[in-house]
Amino acid sequence: MTRGLMLNDADCGFCMRTGRLVPRLGVDVDSSTVQAADLEALGVDPVRAVVEMPYVHPDGRVDYGHRAFASILRTGPLPWRVVGRLIESRPVEPIARRTYAWVAANRHRLPGGTAACELQR
Repeated sequence: MTRGLMLNDADCGFCMRTGRLVPRLGVDVDSSTVQAADLEALGVDPVRAVVEMPYVHPDGRVDYGHRAFASILRTGPLPWRVVGRLIESRPVEPIARRTYAWVAANRHRLPGGTAACELQR
């Protein structure tokens, strides 16, 4: 791969809406759905992929959740590269992790979300 790959859950309206908005930030990534991708070939955990957005780096490394979002932002122009670095900085990372977990747990309540987006616990 020459570009990273952002994967979204096709069964979740909020995830798909977010997936359509992220490229507008000018990031340099490709996009697909978890359901359409060969997760095994990409090294993506299929269970984790529907709970936390995966991002596959061009070198094959995989980030999930807030780290995936940070990595995606770092492929874009300023100020997004700075925001991506901030998300993974020591003081901000714990907040970003908890915020991402809250968003994932409540995605069915967010704009574009439906009952199909709700994560089963």
